[in-house]
Amino acid sequence: MITIIRKELADYFTSIRIFILFLLVLLASAAALYASYQGIRGIEITTGFVFLRLFTTSGDVIPSLVTFTALFVPIIGIALGFDAINSERSGGTLSRLLSQPVYRDNVINAKFLAGIVTLSIMMAVTILIVAGYGLRMIGVPPSAEEIIRLFLYLALTIVYGAFWMGLAILFSVLFRRIATSLLSSLALWLFFGFFYVNLIVPAIAKTTEIFLLLQRFSPNTLFQEATTVLLLPQWRGAGILTAGEEIAYMLLNPLSLGQSMLIIWPQLTSLISLTVVCFAISYVLFMRQEIRPT
Repeated sequence: MITIIRKELADYFTSIRIFILFLLVLLASAAALYASYQGIRGIEITTGFVFLRLFTTSGDVIPSLVTFTALFVPIIGIALGFDAINSERSGGTLSRLLSQPVYRDNVINAKFLAGIVTLSIMMAVTILIVAGYGLRMIGVPPSAEEIIRLFLYLALTIVYGAFWMGLAILFSVLFRRIATSLLSSLALWLFFGFFYVNLIVPAIAKTTEIFLLLQRFSPNTLFQEATTVLLLPQWRGAGILTAGEEIAYMLLNPLSLGQSMLIIWPQLTSLISLTVVCFAISYVLFMRQEIRPT
């Protein structure tokens, strides 16, 4: 399987698609730095998690890195997985590969792991760029807890991207046409990211409790809530979904790292479970499909 992973990584890092995605990451990092500079320069910061503000502070027009990440990580995940299987099938390379002494499960496992490695490199580069240039910009080094929180944020982002990649691989196994698997993945992303959260849930939720419950059926909401608690320790419980009148009664003392982990544990385990379910279904379907030479 290691050989297949190396082959997939070589294909990824020599393709125009990955070059464009890396360019997107670099542009997002630069825009986030500029937004942080705009937002931080007019604020007098004496206490708190100063270094984390590089990732959560928005500018006058440009959003923060957290907002950029919530937008482009699903796109990266979908781009890495939507043609993982059906492109090999349509090109006739899948049957030739499986005619060699290669286990079938090694193929789909290697594709998923290679996508995880590629996604991890992209997100690590993003965080390192913002952290490195941001340190020079504000002159305040991160504390040990801030470094741990950034590492947990990186892991959370990788899990979130892995979910969308697993979903895209599932559609790649289900549909033989590449365009169909791509459009299906994008349609679900648009549904959960925009229509479900902004239109459907507000229309049917009558109470705050029902509203929060329905919102958390969206993986986008789970990621945003967990990100908010990790990088904005002053927030409590409901994260970004807390009503404005409730914020006035909250204590602004930052949560400890242990308390933050307890709060985001349901969101983190839900995202991991969704990722495992999507990949498991893809795995079972791929193992049962009949593959013939074309």
